[in-house]
Amino acid sequence: MLLLHLVSLALVALASQANSLELKKDVPVFVKTLKDMQRGPPLKMVKRELKGEEKWITQPLDQFDETNKETYEMRYFINDEFQTEGSPIFIFLGGEWEASLDMINEGYWYDLAKEHKGVLIYTEHRYYGASVPTKTMTLEDLKYLHVKQALADVANFIKTFKSENAQLSNSKVVLSGCSYSATMAVWFKRLYPDLVVGAWASSAPLFAKVDFYEYKEVVGKAFRELGGDKCYNRIEKGIAELESMFKNKRAAEARAMLRICSNFDHENDLDLWSLFGSISNVFSSLAQYQGTGDLEYYCDFIMSFNDDATAIANFVYWAWNYPTCVDPSYQETVNYYLDGITNFDASRPWYYQTCNEYGWYQSSRSINQPFGSNFPATLYVELCKDVFSTKFGNDQIEKNTAQTNEDFGGLEPNVENVYMTHGGLDPWSAIGHGESHGATVISKMSHCPDLNSILSTDSAELLASKKRLAELLSQWLA
Repeated sequence: MLLLHLVSLALVALASQANSLELKKDVPVFVKTLKDMQRGPPLKMVKRELKGEEKWITQPLDQFDETNKETYEMRYFINDEFQTEGSPIFIFLGGEWEASLDMINEGYWYDLAKEHKGVLIYTEHRYYGASVPTKTMTLEDLKYLHVKQALADVANFIKTFKSENAQLSNSKVVLSGCSYSATMAVWFKRLYPDLVVGAWASSAPLFAKVDFYEYKEVVGKAFRELGGDKCYNRIEKGIAELESMFKNKRAAEARAMLRICSNFDHENDLDLWSLFGSISNVFSSLAQYQGTGDLEYYCDFIMSFNDDATAIANFVYWAWNYPTCVDPSYQETVNYYLDGITNFDASRPWYYQTCNEYGWYQSSRSINQPFGSNFPATLYVELCKDVFSTKFGNDQIEKNTAQTNEDFGGLEPNVENVYMTHGGLDPWSAIGHGESHGATVISKMSHCPDLNSILSTDSAELLASKKRLAELLSQWLA
């Protein structure tokens, strides 16, 4: 298979130079790379007929204003194949993605529910998937998008679901989530401790901050630890050389190597930052979702070229997967997010949440990473201003993240009966609980690494963590 990939890259290297290509309207590469990092929970494909059904619950549009009588329909999925009288309720929380039946038909959460004869539910987060409460996503519409509203949706769901199901009226409830929805599981236990007896949070970021430079440090660490020093050094030198080419009158050469569309302006900082942010995001996505052997494989890939810059240019172009030229222009990114006002996908609402609640902008600020210095947090802040409102300047986003930490405790959420797990090479672990906080950290693994069923290939640490969760769950449901 490696040979096939190398042949593919060799063919790519012979492609026509990008400055002769017409601009192809597509998802701008910066948005595309961010989308690749916002995938839903990683699970193996279900190989049997999915059980369960799609259902809806009417929710208040504003959970905190009783004078506002507007409502919306929140989607959820339910699998009750194991239900009996008094079955515990196993809820997997949806995050910034579309929910589906898969999560409640496969994986360790499913296995645990089966063991305890539980009812499985997957809730969908407001403004994502089919649970969009407004006809458009203008800034005014998005005022109803906030994690507090989403958590209140879950609280209302639990109360309503139990009241409408006589067999389950006294059932205990447990929560689980991955990534942002794992954060929600922790925060739900903080705000509504009496509604759930316990929660499992896989890879939960807890501390909001604008400049999340530590993320790229962990990505670099993953490539060095798993791919080796030579691979790390090639990434660092190759990106540095591409940066130098743009600075030293070799921009046309660099554009051709990267197959960049003609509307890109390398003298515009925002364009240049978008390009190098997109390059770094390729490596981030691979590290964030890496499994056994993945980064070693990609490093073999990268090391097959004769020089550093050529290796990086060909590798990222292959990873971006565009049929013609690549569009990293900042204005096209702005236009794409503005188009999301009426053409819905998860990109616009999630970007709004980062501006309004979390920050989490993965920048090049640190010198302890190999991805260069050309994608500062300023790029993301400017996007907030140009896509939503000039009020979202750096000072305002700093205030917003500080408010989030005040509301939910930052790294001290003060919750009980919450089992937190992280991969040791998960870039998000830098702002989550570590071993010193009592979390379980699974070495060499990355983001949400423990959602699958117990497998013969599980490491000793991963297996021990799954068994520990099973023990805790039994205690919570006793």
